[in-house]
Amino acid sequence: MKIDILTLFPEMFEPLQKSIIGRACKKGLIELNIINIRDFSTDKHQKVDDTPYGGGAGMVMKPDVVYKAFKSLNTKNAKTIYLSPQGNILNQKKVKELSSEENIILLCGHYEGIDQRVIDEIVDEEISIGDYVLTGGELPAMVLVDSVSRYISGVLSEKSTIEESFANGLLEYPQYTRPEIFLNKKVPEVLLSRKS
Repeated sequence: MKIDILTLFPEMFEPLQKSIIGRACKKGLIELNIINIRDFSTDKHQKVDDTPYGGGAGMVMKPDVVYKAFKSLNTKNAKTIYLSPQGNILNQKKVKELSSEENIILLCGHYEGIDQRVIDEIVDEEISIGDYVLTGGELPAMVLVDSVSRYISGVLSEKSTIEESFANGLLEYPQYTRPEIFLNKKVPEVLLSRKS
């Protein structure tokens, strides 16, 4: 799967090069492509935002800069997702659905958001990770990348995604490992009788 991420803060995605996702990238199972939207500004100061029409606090990301960044990608079979508090809440069903996509483009807003005209032009779906406000779309994009990556063939063992929380609509049970007794608390007897 190819995942393109359009952001003003590409350095925030460095942790994705570690652990399970990092290994999946090295194996060629996932291709992460981080694009700095600021690189597409024609302003000498690389300005990417302006005051909103109608007034109000904050700044709005400019449509022309975002559109140029988007057009720099090969979007033939890509699904474009805008990480936004107005989007549908991300859940396990949506995660599994997205994992079957060939290419997803994640658009990270910042400030007061992105000019609606470019959203209407390029975005296929808006997704939120919860009913709260963050400073930008970078953290939601990382959550989406992490959750979707788990369902890409070869990233985890198949058993890992079948027997986990939310796989069947339920939460997973508590887990234990060695030592058998820790701080005077013993592993439940029923688990000790099962063979690993």
